[in-house]
Amino acid sequence: MFYAALKTVHLLAIMVWIGGMVFVEFFLRPAASQLEAPQRLRLMRDVLGRFLNAALGVAGLAVASGVWMIGRVAKQTVQADVKFNMPVEWMVMSLLGIVMVAILGHIRFALYKRLSLAVTAAAWPVAGAALASIRTWVLVNLVIGVVIVVVTVLGALS
Repeated sequence: MFYAALKTVHLLAIMVWIGGMVFVEFFLRPAASQLEAPQRLRLMRDVLGRFLNAALGVAGLAVASGVWMIGRVAKQTVQADVKFNMPVEWMVMSLLGIVMVAILGHIRFALYKRLSLAVTAAAWPVAGAALASIRTWVLVNLVIGVVIVVVTVLGALS
């Protein structure tokens, strides 16, 4: 029962994170492109600030629940006097998940800070460049997230 609860938390956290990236990239950004630069950049700063803080929280939940689930399975396997061999898809999920968290940290603490400072200073070209960098890294994280989902689902089917 506890494992199922952890897995549910893990999956919901991933859905919020990946779903948020999809929303920003494919729905918010195209709609905001109709606005003038100052309005668009202020809107994106405000929305991204909220989303990135939420993404940090759900990324933390995903990491914590993932580590706990792997540890629990490893412990049960060892207690059954069987050698624990972590499945390949779990290794891929873990390693790429750490990469995603690192990229999220870069986006939130470096690129978003640059965007926020530039918007506050009304330095629109600098803000636009920061937003373009954020978009690039969000797309990278989105691709990695989709790869993780595909690898995990295909591994679960075998």
